[in-house]
Amino acid sequence: MGLAEPGGRTVRIAADIGGTFTDLVLVKGAGEVLTAKVSSTGAAPEAAVLDGIRAIMAAAGVDGSQVVEVLHGTTIGSNTLLERTGAKTGLITTRGFRDILEIGRVRTPEMFDLAWTKPEPLVPRRARLEVTERIAADGTVLTPLAEAEVLEAGRRLQQQGITSVAVCFINSYRNAAHERRVGELLAEHFPAFEVTLSAALQPEAKEYERTSTAVVNAYVLPVMRGYLARLAAGLAGLGIAAPLLVVSSSGGLVRSAVAQEQPVLFISSGPAAG
Repeated sequence: MGLAEPGGRTVRIAADIGGTFTDLVLVKGAGEVLTAKVSSTGAAPEAAVLDGIRAIMAAAGVDGSQVVEVLHGTTIGSNTLLERTGAKTGLITTRGFRDILEIGRVRTPEMFDLAWTKPEPLVPRRARLEVTERIAADGTVLTPLAEAEVLEAGRRLQQQGITSVAVCFINSYRNAAHERRVGELLAEHFPAFEVTLSAALQPEAKEYERTSTAVVNAYVLPVMRGYLARLAAGLAGLGIAAPLLVVSSSGGLVRSAVAQEQPVLFISSGPAAG
């Protein structure tokens, strides 16, 4: 819950972006509800949200200092996936597991559909690179991480224009030391990369699910992070210091800082918000 303003004056604002319109609701502490609708701005979706907030605050006769929460549902993540407009993404994985995204669980969703076409992975094969390392199922190190290979993989990805990298090693959910070390090496030698470590995001046993989740996160991360950062800056410009809370795929509200690091958890934010 937000903190009450002196005299019990509290204001909460919620915003949801649609393809044509952006809808906003403002609720005053006493229960008065105002709504507003503005045209969405596709190229810069935060502009519509900020324009709407500015308009609805003016209509309500309140200013930014009275706002205690800004709630936001967004389809930025899902649209990025559906339209394939995410970051140019690479994958660093255990030697021998380069094709895990294509192998998957060896299931054919449309087994009897002769016209079914398998979707292309978000990361092309040339950007999926292997390095020598191996963690056992109990978490013990079977093969040390070849750090020179990590640096070479970083150079190759950099040459391909990759901007976001997912790192997923076998059994890293039991021992994430190798993944963490890769994160350190990439941060030191390739600071421009956005890096997603699978064990930090989803420490689960199944390597396909963990890899695909990390890849989706890496693919969407720069887009979601940039959008939320611009929105937060715009809110500050309106005098709003209240927390920006984003609807997660589960329907809960989470601070935007989490959404900027783990956008895969917010892919269904818009539908979950209703």
